[in-house]
Amino acid sequence: MKYFEDFKLGEKEVTRGRTITEADVTMFAALSGDWYPLHIDEEVAKKTIFGGRIAHGFLVLSVASGFVTPYETALIAFYGMDKVRFTGPTRLGDTIHLETEVAELKDKGDFGVVSSQWHVKNQRNEDVAICLIKVAVSKKPKK
Repeated sequence: MKYFEDFKLGEKEVTRGRTITEADVTMFAALSGDWYPLHIDEEVAKKTIFGGRIAHGFLVLSVASGFVTPYETALIAFYGMDKVRFTGPTRLGDTIHLETEVAELKDKGDFGVVSSQWHVKNQRNEDVAICLIKVAVSKKPKK
């Protein structure tokens, strides 16, 4: 089990990848209620600066969150997200992965907050989303 005290500033991780599919976009639209034409209407999307459909930004972040392995961490809860930017489109058929780096460790008394800089990248290693993710993590049990 990895506790708050086990995290180190600058610690990095590169995750596996996953391809964003038509089904992902359709299911996310249905779940979120976001049926914006840029995501679901190819003819409308062709006329945009993207030249075709792209995945929802929050879909990209949701998929990226699944790359992280909280089961090995004494995770309490998601604590927050700062400085979110969608820096490039994620197209249907793109394969994304996540690169993280521990940017800050804050002791909150009964628990700690681990802040990690996230770079969601496509198969060309281009950033498509960046943000600072914060999670609350348990401290080691007192003996």
